[in-house]
Amino acid sequence: MNKLKKRWGITSNYQLVIIFIVFAINGSLSARISYFLMGLLGITKENTHWSLYYIILLVLVLPLYPFMLMVFGYIFGQSGFFFPFAKRMIRSMKLGFLLPKEKNEESK
Repeated sequence: MNKLKKRWGITSNYQLVIIFIVFAINGSLSARISYFLMGLLGITKENTHWSLYYIILLVLVLPLYPFMLMVFGYIFGQSGFFFPFAKRMIRSMKLGFLLPKEKNEESK
């Protein structure tokens, strides 16, 4: 656990537990919300091929996950860890246009 704490730049076991809790809540809730949205769109396992169903589910979950991560990170008082983590994730998904420009990017 010490290697993980060092890699993430956190100092206490309490922070580590809170971070794990946020990841668990966020993963479950983002999947649940995506499942709900698919139901609203009329996409169910019964009327959609299983492979297409799970592809659509992933397309909904992946962009939702980092934004919810920032929200729950803030709620649990770990925004210093989760904001940069989620921003890197958003940029790696090529959704960086949804984020405000960084000050060092504006000078380019």
